Amino acid sequence: MRDYQTEFKNRVAFIRRLVAESHVDGIVYGNSGGKDCTLVGILCKAACDNTVGVIMPCASRRNYGSDAEDARAAAAQCDIETRTVDLTRVRAALLEQLFPATDMTEPSTANLAPRLRMTTLYAIAGSENRLVAGTGNRSEVYMGYFTKWGDGAYDFDPIADLTATEVIEFLRYLEAPRSITEKAPSAGLYEGQTDEQEMGVTYAAIDNYLLNGTASEKDLEIISRYHSRSEHKRRPSTVYQPQ
Repeated sequence: MRDYQTEFKNRVAFIRRLVAESHVDGIVYGNSGGKDCTLVGILCKAACDNTVGVIMPCASRRNYGSDAEDARAAAAQCDIETRTVDLTRVRAALLEQLFPATDMTEPSTANLAPRLRMTTLYAIAGSENRLVAGTGNRSEVYMGYFTKWGDGAYDFDPIADLTATEVIEFLRYLEAPRSITEKAPSAGLYEGQTDEQEMGVTYAAIDNYLLNGTASEKDLEIISRYHSRSEHKRRPSTVYQPQ
């Protein structure tokens, strides 16, 4: 297990340096009530008092219920300013305009929410001279379980090297609310969605592979497939290079 006392100190120092070097006035992040964003919020608030978490419900009932409740509870524990921007009508209006232009697939429709959320965060950041904090962990990045130009877009990510298991350990060390540390991971893309059910593999299996290099034949097939087909998400955008 990592030395989370040292981890906390080093990550807070990293964020403080970044804020100072970037000449910004604060930080903003998306607060969905999940594990990753809760840890990011704790770290950012410890490093920069002017940290704002934004709750952004977008069509899913869960966004308005347990997710929002957990988001507020996590923020209250650390005295983090919380704002709410309801994106449900924005998403509906965008879909209405898109339908005549293209036949929207289910994945493309699901990815609207994270892209609208990142648009919202950057609108706030640009208006208030803030940095946007990312909330993705190592396990999600390896699997490509994030939306390109959605939750995969940010100015910095203070937990990108931590597996999903390590995020939970870190939160328990910090005594985060149990309702958050024990909830099933979900991107909240649609009703009843959970990460592990959608991927067909548990984060425990993914993390065991990342940390120890071992996995069952079935799990390894899924992990390798997700990693391979999402490689484009981890690469910089392709640009023309003169010969």
